[in-house]
Amino acid sequence: MNAPIEDYALLSDLETAAMIGRDGSVDWLCLPRFDSPACLAALLGTRDNGHWRVAPVGGGACVHRAYRQDTLVLDSRWETPTGAVRVTDFMPPRVQLPCLVRVVEGLSGTVRLRSELRLRFHQGRVTPWIRAVDQCAVAVAGPDAVWLHTDGRVRESARDDRTVHEFTVQAGRRLAFTLVWAPSHLPEPPAPLFVPAETVLKETCDFWRRWSARCRYEGPYREAVLRSLITLKALTYAPTGAIVAAPTTSLPGRLGGGRNWDHRYCWLRDSTLTLSCLLRSGYREEATAWLDWLVRAIAGDPAGLQTVYGVGGQRLLPETEAPWLPGYEGSRPVRFGNAAVDQFQLDVYGEVLDTLYLSLCAGIPLPAHLWDLVEELMAHLQRHWREPDQGLWQVRGPARQFTHSKVMVWVAADRALRMGALLSRNGTSDQWRSLRDDVRRQILREGWDPRRGAFVQSYGSPALDASALLIPRLGFLPAGDERVRATVRAMRRLDHGGFVRRYAPDGPDAHAVDGVRGAEGAFVACTLWYADALAATGQLPRAREAFERVLAVRNDVGLLSEQWDPDAGRQLGNTPQAFSHIALVETAFTLTSPPRGALTASRSGAAPTPRTPAG
Repeated sequence: MNAPIEDYALLSDLETAAMIGRDGSVDWLCLPRFDSPACLAALLGTRDNGHWRVAPVGGGACVHRAYRQDTLVLDSRWETPTGAVRVTDFMPPRVQLPCLVRVVEGLSGTVRLRSELRLRFHQGRVTPWIRAVDQCAVAVAGPDAVWLHTDGRVRESARDDRTVHEFTVQAGRRLAFTLVWAPSHLPEPPAPLFVPAETVLKETCDFWRRWSARCRYEGPYREAVLRSLITLKALTYAPTGAIVAAPTTSLPGRLGGGRNWDHRYCWLRDSTLTLSCLLRSGYREEATAWLDWLVRAIAGDPAGLQTVYGVGGQRLLPETEAPWLPGYEGSRPVRFGNAAVDQFQLDVYGEVLDTLYLSLCAGIPLPAHLWDLVEELMAHLQRHWREPDQGLWQVRGPARQFTHSKVMVWVAADRALRMGALLSRNGTSDQWRSLRDDVRRQILREGWDPRRGAFVQSYGSPALDASALLIPRLGFLPAGDERVRATVRAMRRLDHGGFVRRYAPDGPDAHAVDGVRGAEGAFVACTLWYADALAATGQLPRAREAFERVLAVRNDVGLLSEQWDPDAGRQLGNTPQAFSHIALVETAFTLTSPPRGALTASRSGAAPTPRTPAG
């Protein structure tokens, strides 16, 4: 059996990430990037698909673990009949090559420990050739080499399929393991192997504490907000500024089912909330880097705008299946890549223009060709906005007239008009204003169901969708509008144990819309949207209750996955999920300082001092 999803903690060097369980086993690691093939993949299979465990002989989970304050350095403590030991795990922010360091320290008595590294390259299926080179063990397969070095006296046993070290640690003594990936054609051991672990540990702690000190949230939820921000930073691909949705793939929305997707990429859906979250929290440099990535990624024909891109902005993310991996708790298929790149989603045009407008209001310098991009996006929308699409949730059923997608078309026209006013570019204002008004009339006529008393998922359907909770946040209608209030009340029908589903899996026509059979957990982000909507409609006590319910289901080190199953009391979906942590930060700000206005620009915490595009 796989460990529960909530048993895993995150390590990151700002280019890739490792997931480590309470038993001291690293069960997921892709090298050298988030979207590279995994070389440790036990998370989606068995130990034979790759893992690295460092723990006392005899096994068992640690009795306590925690990140060091304001860092991504993880301390795990074991207590045995003969003594106590601490293992400190971290990945230093990338300077040269990806590096994972594990420091074992005796706290009391004497403890026997075992390190077992079982590498499996190319998504957990290729057993490498292992040999000894200059007091290191090196595993090679194809283009990949992983070097393992230890700075103490150990008994090493290199077998055909794994490297095992057995050793004893007494109170006050330390021993460090350093694992480094390098291209297999390099003949010499990588330089990071020979940097003292104590030096690298101090530098890593100092890096994270300097970064954390910039957080400007000072409300009652600071600990949760800062941990979420550290998590978002950890999901950042530093060379480009991209932020992946999650570092994992195929962790299921339903145990044993097929709701298994690859989230190691960047969604435009997240763009406005990501920028707002970073700006409000004091991370302008990261917000600017995210915007730069966005502008580069979407360059080209507006007809080719995708919902998801790679960390470098790449567009081709072919979806394949891995039949050699049995899946997390038998959840198959295991997928790599994401077919959503080929979907038509109208909402992404609104997300992009909303993000550009927020950036302009925050005073972030924008590229010279920005206005040409805005005009091209709007011209495309004017021709295609009436078409059905796959919607915010990237459903794999037939395209529909999703209400949220049309709301985002309205957002696109509204933000383009506002940008034009700020930049004194009004040549197409009449056309865009007409588009905005036409879309609004259509939504109020077709997207509102008077019998249901709510905005519905798609035109002609009585089904509810949590995306309707975003209507006041986006400025389509004010929170005081009775239709907004009625929609918020109606969302109780999506309640699942105090949390909110995206839509009812057993609702009208659910499978035909979704395209995937079987139920799923409640979405963490949707529950937080509900808290925001409650606050916006003047129900602050209920909003805080919903928010604190989410805080209570974070794991022991403060991480949230995509979904929560109230029946089983378990996290579901890929983890940690950026969308969940972004929503947590946004809602914490909302509850600390109630919304001052409906537009996303007013939520940024930045002075609205627009700056003309450079050039």
